[in-house]
Amino acid sequence: MTAHATFRSFDESTADDWQIIAGEMKHTQAMAAANILTQLEMLARDDGGFPVSRLEHSLQTATRAMEDGRDDEYVMCALLHDIGDTLAPNNHPSIAAGIVKPFVSEANHWMVLHHGIFQGYYFWHHLGWNRDAREEFRDSPYFEYTEEFCAKYDQTAFDPDYTSAPLSTFEPLIRQFFVPAAATDTYSALR
Repeated sequence: MTAHATFRSFDESTADDWQIIAGEMKHTQAMAAANILTQLEMLARDDGGFPVSRLEHSLQTATRAMEDGRDDEYVMCALLHDIGDTLAPNNHPSIAAGIVKPFVSEANHWMVLHHGIFQGYYFWHHLGWNRDAREEFRDSPYFEYTEEFCAKYDQTAFDPDYTSAPLSTFEPLIRQFFVPAAATDTYSALR
C-alpha cells in the first residue's frame, strides 16, 4: 500500500509529505507515454473540416520529418505538435509545448510553442488575419528553425493520398522520451 501525504492544504505540508509525493513521481511519469498515445489516438475522431484527421496530420508531419532524416527528438515533436488540438483548439501549441518541455531542447520546445503563429503564414490571410504575425519573433534564434518546420513538414501534411507511418512506428520513440528516469528532478519544469 502506498503511503500518502497527510496535509489538507499546501501550507500544512511537511518535508516528509513532499518526500512521499516526490517518490511517487516515477509512477506518475510511467503513465505518461500510454496517456500520450491515448490522446494521439483520440485525434483520429476529429478532422475539423481538414482533408485528413488530426491524427493523420500528426502522423504525416512526423513521417515527413523522419523520412527527411531528422533526429528522434525532432520527430517526436513533429508527432506531438498538435496533440492539444481537441483539448484546447485556440491554444493547442501551449498544450504540446507543456508536454514536451522537460524532455526536449530549447529549440524544439520553442518550435512547438510557436508553430501555430508560424503556420498562420500559410492561411491567415484567407481569414482576414495578418499572415505575417510571425515577424514579431524575427529576432528569435529559433525563427528560421520554426519557419522551416512549418514549411517542410506541418503545412504540407494534409494530403489524403500520402502514406504515413502508423502510430505504432512512433510508439517506441514516445516510450523512450517519456520514461520514469526522465523525472529525476521532480519539479524542474515548474521552476
